[in-house]
Amino acid sequence: MIPESFIQELLARIDIVDVVERSLPLKKAGANYVACCPFHSEKTPSFSVSPSKQFYHCFGCGAHGSAIGFVMEYSGLGFVEAVEDLAGQIGLQVPQQRPDERRQKAVESAPLTETMARAAKHYKEQLKACPKAIDYLKGRGLTGEIAARFGLGYAPDGWQNLAAAFPDYQAKALVECGLVIEGEAGKRYDRFRDRIMFPILDARGNVIGFGGRVIGQGEPKYLNSPETPLFEKGRELYGLPQARVAIRDEDCVIVVEGYMDVVALAQHGVGNAVATLGTATTPVHVHKLLRQADRVIFCFDGDNAGRKAAARALEASLEQVADNKTVAFLFLPPEDDPDSYVRANGAEAFRKLARQAVPLTDFLMQELKDGKELATAEGRSQLVYAAKPLLGRLQAPLLRLQLVKQLAQASGFSQAEIESLCELPAVVRKAAPARSPRGTPPPLARKLLRLIVQQPTLAARLPADLIPGGHAETEALDALIAAVADGALAGEGFGMVLEHFRGTPHEGLISAILGELVEQEFDEESIEAVFADTVGCLRQAGIRSEIEALNAKNKSVGLAPEEVRRLQQLLAQKQAVKPATLA
Repeated sequence: MIPESFIQELLARIDIVDVVERSLPLKKAGANYVACCPFHSEKTPSFSVSPSKQFYHCFGCGAHGSAIGFVMEYSGLGFVEAVEDLAGQIGLQVPQQRPDERRQKAVESAPLTETMARAAKHYKEQLKACPKAIDYLKGRGLTGEIAARFGLGYAPDGWQNLAAAFPDYQAKALVECGLVIEGEAGKRYDRFRDRIMFPILDARGNVIGFGGRVIGQGEPKYLNSPETPLFEKGRELYGLPQARVAIRDEDCVIVVEGYMDVVALAQHGVGNAVATLGTATTPVHVHKLLRQADRVIFCFDGDNAGRKAAARALEASLEQVADNKTVAFLFLPPEDDPDSYVRANGAEAFRKLARQAVPLTDFLMQELKDGKELATAEGRSQLVYAAKPLLGRLQAPLLRLQLVKQLAQASGFSQAEIESLCELPAVVRKAAPARSPRGTPPPLARKLLRLIVQQPTLAARLPADLIPGGHAETEALDALIAAVADGALAGEGFGMVLEHFRGTPHEGLISAILGELVEQEFDEESIEAVFADTVGCLRQAGIRSEIEALNAKNKSVGLAPEEVRRLQQLLAQKQAVKPATLA
């Protein structure tokens, strides 16, 4: 876990304009900078970066956040990886509150990353010098441009060709990277020989592994890097860095099975394809994919092996899919794979098939019904029995409800019986929100929150006893005041405030309010005036509420002498306080 103080220090030392400009060309526009949004397709710039607020916001799609949030969304990194990336850019070392294997792994991986980069360069140089390999790629319909885009290379046929790139062929790093195999008596030889080389990149663009395809006949047809400190097959996807822009434009990612499928689709203009790396689809894969786009299409061959692979991808998706996301399954004709299909029929025909992909719920019902005699009681019972473990894993409540209804229709059981037999959690009914205390309408609390996220120093001047309770806004306001009092915010700026609340129950509300305020210019004088006016409104509301409570008690049971005096004081204060407005 990264200390909160380090996050605040990092945000204080980096400039969001510099961070964004590494990925997007920005143009000055008044006090801010603008560009076409990288998160949706547009021709007119609506993506704004504010150096004063240290915040980005798209007025087209609504995306916004801090420098950390931008790196996470643009590069597809997790929070920790994004912080490490930004810290590395300014020479900061990320501290940890407890021993962390991640930091040790990063230290160990640094020399391996350099080794892999050198190997990739060597393979590319060998491709240029090998007519056989060039002719093979041309025969597959690939151009030099697409080969360069994916960094394709060639590993010559020979036992120790890498010795030309690594004078110290006995270096430990060559074995650790999986480039070299060490046999008996310490004898070494290259893992990849006479193969087209497909570099596998991580989210930062570092080479972490290779896939090698044999030229012509031979087994195995594809040879992949082994698991190394850099490379975990179950976590990585081939072609994701190259596909990221197309995925954002389409808001869709297509998952295929082979390296050549990805490259061939890109060659024909279908740039939003990625591939798993010689392993079944994992939940980590699906999680990563759903962070990239709202629609994920798994594309498989139409044979039995393809159906089995699709079934594994289905199971990996159950705990990851959400009600606002779509997972679908595309089955090609048995004689085709994506490479052969797009070369024979073209990109538009492939896209048409993709649009007709089978949704997850429909495919799941197909799999559950397969081989069962639903005309019999036994077959219908088997259907529900098979569905039980899968329904329990499906985390999207609305999708699960739809499946329960389909199961009820197919099995003859009622919806309530399906839910009971499958031991599904009952639908949670939210309690009615607490009623607002009289005299303290919710707009006051929200208004205060809007003011203090703009100028956190105002928190110290807000009388705690005046803050109305019973609202999400006031709970967030209390948390913000506590953060200022504890020194948890290193300074002002929307980015710092948003990151402080990341992962808390208040994150959504704070994010929404910052989005509302992003167009407003910061004016300290007017904020001071509005703050004073709002505090005045709170004082009036508090006085009115206490007067009403005392008057009600007087009518029912009467007041004690001290309560009479208090009521008189309050009436005098009400007359003295200048009426305030709720602008």
